[in-house]
Amino acid sequence: MTRPLTHADKLAAFTAATRSLIHWYGEEIAAGVTDARLEELLGQALGIFGGSGGPNQISLAFQGAGLKIWACWETVNNVTDKPIFQGKATVKMAREVYNIPDPSNRQLKLL
Repeated sequence: MTRPLTHADKLAAFTAATRSLIHWYGEEIAAGVTDARLEELLGQALGIFGGSGGPNQISLAFQGAGLKIWACWETVNNVTDKPIFQGKATVKMAREVYNIPDPSNRQLKLL
C-alpha cells in the first residue's frame, strides 16, 4: 500500500522540482511577473524531463511541457500516475511558495 502524500510532502516535492526557478530568475520574479511569463519561466526551470528519488525519499518526476510535477513514496510512473501539480495549479503554487507578485493584479495586498 502506498503511503499518501501529506501537504508538507507536496510542498517539498514542488520546491525540489522548481528549485532552479529562483536561482535563475530571482530578480525578475521579485519585480513581479504575469501568469503567462511565470508559465514560461516554470517551463524553462522544469526542463524537458527530470526527477529524483532514493531510499526513504519522495520519488519525483517533472516536465516543462504542461508544467507537470509527479510525486509519490513509491516509484513515479509519469505515464499512468496523475501529476500532483499541472498547468495553472503549478503557476498558483509557485506564486504561493515563492510569494511572486502579479503586476496585472491591481487588488491591494491585505496587511
